[in-house]
Formats: sequence, structure tokens, C-alpha cells
Amino acid sequence: MRILHTMIRVGDLDRSTKFYTEVLGMQVLKVSDHPDGKFTNVFVGYGDEATGAIIELTYNYGVESYELGTGFGHIAVGVPDAYAACAAIKARGGVVTREAGPMKHGTTVIAFVQDPDGYKIELIQKA
Repeated sequence: MRILHTMIRVGDLDRSTKFYTEVLGMQVLKVSDHPDGKFTNVFVGYGDEATGAIIELTYNYGVESYELGTGFGHIAVGVPDAYAACAAIKARGGVVTREAGPMKHGTTVIAFVQDPDGYKIELIQKA
């Protein structure tokens, strides 16, 4: 078994798709519109679902925002250099909510960015 994807609901599909592709550098892998169900899915990732986990952005027609709740934490993305990734994300208009640096109770270098809907994405530096 392995994780295939994580689904998050978004209030503006175009805005969210642009964030994940233009700011985080993912690719749109599949778009699936379901007019009878009144929702559209956009699957994004760094590779296809056959080889890695991806993110499913779900837009429910007419819903502009969601309560994020307290149960969901974040999505984690491995990066070779968290400092450079933060600089690049900011240059592309992304919001860094925690600058790159060692985690509080360890030595792993991490950072956090926020997508347009308020979801947190942790950047974990992997050598």
C-alpha cells in the first residue's frame, strides 16, 4: 500500500491551480469536471500518481471558501534547499509563513508556505 493523493477543497480553482503550478512548480496531471455533481477536480504533482503522491484540488461549484478546521495539519514537500525554495516562492508571489531554518526541537531545516486558501505546505530540506 502507498498514499496516492491528498484532496483539499478550494474556493477558486484557477487561483489554486496557479499557486500549485506557478509558485510550487507542480504540473497539472489531470482535470475532471463533473457538472452533474457540481464539482471539478484538478490533480497536481511533481510526477504522476503511479510513481508518487499527488494533490487533488476539488472545487465545489459556488463555494468560495471553507473552514480549515483544527484537524488538518499540512502537506509536506521535499526540497534540496529550503532557503532557496523560500526565496523562489516569494519571488513568484507566494507567502512564506515560516522562513527556512532548523526545526525547533531538531536539526532538520524546514519552512512553511501558505496556499491561497490558507492550507500550509511544509518544505523539508532533503540533502
